[in-house]
Amino acid sequence: MEETLAKLKDYLKKLKQYHNITALLGWDLATMAPEKGIDSKAEAIGYFSTEAFRLSTSEEFGRILAELMIPEQFQQLNEAMQVTVKRYFRDYQRFQRVPEAFYTEYVTLQAHSQKAWEGAKKADDFSLFAPYLDKIISMTKQYVRYMEPDQDPYDVLLDLYEDGIDRATIDHLFDELKEGLRPLLTKISQAKQPDLSALEGMYDIRAQKKAQDLLLSYIGFDFQQGAVAESEHPFTTELGTGDVRITNHYREHDPLSAMFSAIHEGGHAIFAQNIDPSYENTAAAEVNMMGLHESQSRFYENILGRNENFWVPIYGKLGELLPQFKDIPFGTFVRAINYVQPSMIRTDADEVTYCLHIILRYEMERAIFNDEVTTEELPGLWNDKMEELLGIRPATDAEGILQDTHWSDGSFGYFPSYLLGSIYDGMLLEQIEKELGSLNEILAGGRIKEITAWLNKKIHQYGSLYNSGQVIERICSSPLSAKPLLHYFNEKYTRLYQLES
Repeated sequence: MEETLAKLKDYLKKLKQYHNITALLGWDLATMAPEKGIDSKAEAIGYFSTEAFRLSTSEEFGRILAELMIPEQFQQLNEAMQVTVKRYFRDYQRFQRVPEAFYTEYVTLQAHSQKAWEGAKKADDFSLFAPYLDKIISMTKQYVRYMEPDQDPYDVLLDLYEDGIDRATIDHLFDELKEGLRPLLTKISQAKQPDLSALEGMYDIRAQKKAQDLLLSYIGFDFQQGAVAESEHPFTTELGTGDVRITNHYREHDPLSAMFSAIHEGGHAIFAQNIDPSYENTAAAEVNMMGLHESQSRFYENILGRNENFWVPIYGKLGELLPQFKDIPFGTFVRAINYVQPSMIRTDADEVTYCLHIILRYEMERAIFNDEVTTEELPGLWNDKMEELLGIRPATDAEGILQDTHWSDGSFGYFPSYLLGSIYDGMLLEQIEKELGSLNEILAGGRIKEITAWLNKKIHQYGSLYNSGQVIERICSSPLSAKPLLHYFNEKYTRLYQLES
């Protein structure tokens, strides 16, 4: 067994190196690559992804995994290696069914499609992206059929991003939220709205980047293990616990966007930076339960970052970096970061209406994978659903169907994880206050690192050793429910908007 385990570890190390190469190429493509360098980067991504694919589907790799799956051998492995062998053997069986030429074409298309999306968004023209999206949809469906020919394709995609969560569970939770949010949003729309004109103006991009670094350090992002760059759409790239990179996007007229994107991506990065280093090159270090990952980014962004007490210790420092904030009353700032109003762009949405943005995308993806809509019909369906769920209708493709990057690389099934993460957050908030005391007092006292330490201990160190359902059960000892999140929304916004309870 020792010889077999040593061979597996060698394979895992090689696969990690290929991952790092493709991740770095993807990082470069999104942040720095010049226009004429796009094709070469896309081809390189295709090449190294294919090499990793060959490695992970080789007969020897399959034999190693099969041997370690024998109960007598499996039981001798530590917990991280058991998770690794089990997941990689499942993936091996799936990928074995995918033709290599198809896989190479698919990953190369993803890289080209992402750049086509960027161009289409800038040009505000869906027709430039439509041929790529049509092919991405078609190839994603075929990819899933190769992997799991006897399963519903969309259920397989959901499972890829959130192990153990099926469509029936999501339907129940999302329906519960839709019904629970309607009366609250109606009350808010009828309440007196805040005057936020004090925030209008131009904010220097270099100063915004300094404010971003302040916020990242404050919440616990380790710059010795991370870096920040600029991209069209903010994201996080993990190259092991010692190298976790995030990106941001800056707008001269909207400093809040970059501030909260930084806090959000910082939450992802803090998770990745604090995984037990002994899990390196195992499946436990690859956090592919995106609902759990999004729970951390959204916990920092919303539960912490939109709590007025988060800003009490650092609002003066923010004014030193962005002088306009010296003239913005703290109360006005608090209302601005908690202003609830239906808006077109998901990443700019308040935490309440954000839920409906995700439900819209989930319903769109269901329609796509149920073959209920053509690619050409997607912009119209998107606009109709925006009107149905949020009461507003996009006037352009850029503020409608082109606003998100996810579909450009075939990441169907990812969107629900954002809202699942918020649902987990409602439950985590209740548990933190049971164990640590009042969140408001902790934040007002500048003790946010105590919360980061709690999350490190309860969640981050374990990586993906446990799936999201198991994590929530271990911490909260209660079944998954949207009720704590709805309670949080109702309590917070009834107070902020002085609503009748």
